[in-house]
Amino acid sequence: MTAYWLGFAGFALGLAAVVCASCPLAGAALESSMAVSHTHEINIVNAGYSSTNYYVVEVGHARLLIDVGMPGSYGALLANLKRKDIVIGSIGHLLVTHYHPDHAGVVEEVKAEGVRLIVMEPQVAGVSLMQTYIKEDSPYIPIRLDDALLLSIAESRAFLKGLGFAGEIITTPGHSDDSVSLVLDSGDAFTGDLTFPALTAESDRAEVLRSWRKLAGLHPTRIYPGHAPTPPVEFPSLSTLAPWSE
Repeated sequence: MTAYWLGFAGFALGLAAVVCASCPLAGAALESSMAVSHTHEINIVNAGYSSTNYYVVEVGHARLLIDVGMPGSYGALLANLKRKDIVIGSIGHLLVTHYHPDHAGVVEEVKAEGVRLIVMEPQVAGVSLMQTYIKEDSPYIPIRLDDALLLSIAESRAFLKGLGFAGEIITTPGHSDDSVSLVLDSGDAFTGDLTFPALTAESDRAEVLRSWRKLAGLHPTRIYPGHAPTPPVEFPSLSTLAPWSE
């Protein structure tokens, strides 16, 4: 699979090219650290920092956090949430798009505030694998699964409906084997670090393209990626992502 840090760089470079085709929407978004989008009664707040986006998705009184920061960065997460008038304890659930340190490094600190971790069944192995990315002197607290909500992909739509969200969680491997994306019926898709096919190793390209095609089948119109200067951006056409496949 695509290397951990290589995937980060490839995603950022690829997004810059795609954003050029999405300028009207990207220009309408506020700056990344203060971005708030209102779509069909869905409020999306970007609480990201250190070049990574972390989103709070709100419908009514329900709040879902998507991804959290590097080990030792919990204070930065709290500070950013506070700037958006969000109290960590008001968030009901946390979904991690993939278990890499910059997206899951402070999961246990967030859970300690009463936020329930959702782990999709295909992600269980990724939780353990993340430990291999952690340095010995890291302040990382190992993620426990005994108090997490283990959910199958097939159950995701019904579960989200119970929270007040219309949408589903799907597997989108490519950047990592455990990658998932949240796709809301409003057209908003949270894709983590799903890499652009043109920037992946040839051995991974077919799998990455399958993930993008799976996403396209749910008809999203906007993507909220893990790394981008001004999310959201328009969902790219497959001809833009992989012109050689047309």
